[in-house]
Amino acid sequence: MSEPAADQFITFEEFSKVHLRVGKVIQAESIPGMKKVFKAKVDLGMEQRELAVGGAPYYKPEEFIGKIVVVCTNLEPKKIGSVISHGMLLAADGPEGKPVFLTASDEAPLGSPIH
Repeated sequence: MSEPAADQFITFEEFSKVHLRVGKVIQAESIPGMKKVFKAKVDLGMEQRELAVGGAPYYKPEEFIGKIVVVCTNLEPKKIGSVISHGMLLAADGPEGKPVFLTASDEAPLGSPIH
């Protein structure tokens, strides 16, 4: 693996602007008329948020209930279909485009910041 060019690096200050927290999916359901996303409610300890989750072609919403996930909490809210998404579940690119959602140990308290 080669090192990135110097202009591809970000500073720690820039990275610290991204707020990542541990959350637990407490509710998930399909969004009428949407084929690529579903709606999930995530408990972040101090609050609950509704998010649009890309992955509907690969997962049933109910498969997410109870998962401990990694959430970016400071993205600008965005309307996706009938849902205003207040964050993003982090995922890696899996085989054939299937998202592999990042999870955390259930030992991490909900709402814990990720550094």
